[in-house]
Amino acid sequence: MKDLMGMMKQAKELQGRMQQMQEDLENIEVEGASGGGLVTVRVTAKGATKAVRIDPSLMKPEDVEILEDLLVAALSDARAKAEKVMAEKMQDLTGGLPLPPGLKLF
Repeated sequence: MKDLMGMMKQAKELQGRMQQMQEDLENIEVEGASGGGLVTVRVTAKGATKAVRIDPSLMKPEDVEILEDLLVAALSDARAKAEKVMAEKMQDLTGGLPLPPGLKLF
């Protein structure tokens, strides 16, 4: 019974740390770029888009498709970086405890 109580306590502590990590991820921002930096996107580690910057040289009607492609690429780059930050935070939180593949804790 003592082990069960200890496990319950550890689970509650982990839950508290998870909640804190979720709050922290809202404040961590990463930047994705494409086109050699002509388009940049800033997102939170949870994936919320905060800002988009487009170099004025891309503001030509004939370059609309290029601009759209660059925006998609920059968003993809930012999302990959955000996922990396989340994975690193999760690794820190779980203390290297291996989790089953595909298990999402948030």
